[in-house]
Amino acid sequence: MSVNDDRAELVEIERLRLRALVDADVPAARELHADDFQLVTPSGATYTKEEYLDEVASGTIDYRVWEPHDIHVRVCGDAGCLRYHSRLEIVVAGRTIGLSRYWHTDYYERRDGRWQVIYSHATEVVTRTN
Repeated sequence: MSVNDDRAELVEIERLRLRALVDADVPAARELHADDFQLVTPSGATYTKEEYLDEVASGTIDYRVWEPHDIHVRVCGDAGCLRYHSRLEIVVAGRTIGLSRYWHTDYYERRDGRWQVIYSHATEVVTRTN
């Protein structure tokens, strides 16, 4: 497989992962997240794979909208990094966080012939007002 094929595959996998999270399709999401997955949220909270997917399954984390834009990918062997911005609306523990913009960085590794996300980090884009 070429680097360009790997890039295209990672974009597709990231889109599948986001769709699984929005749909709360935890079995599909479980396959795309490595066992040692770690998330850092825009508020600085950290989650393991199990913590994160348990909260998605219970509805404590409820993604309403997650639209990725301009996904950039770098691949080096069996490692890949994606950077993109998104429009995201989420309900966390009953608190609605309205449609906002975020930057995302996701690190993937190919393990046993399939890509899985290892690290994920999101940062809210805050517009300054003076």
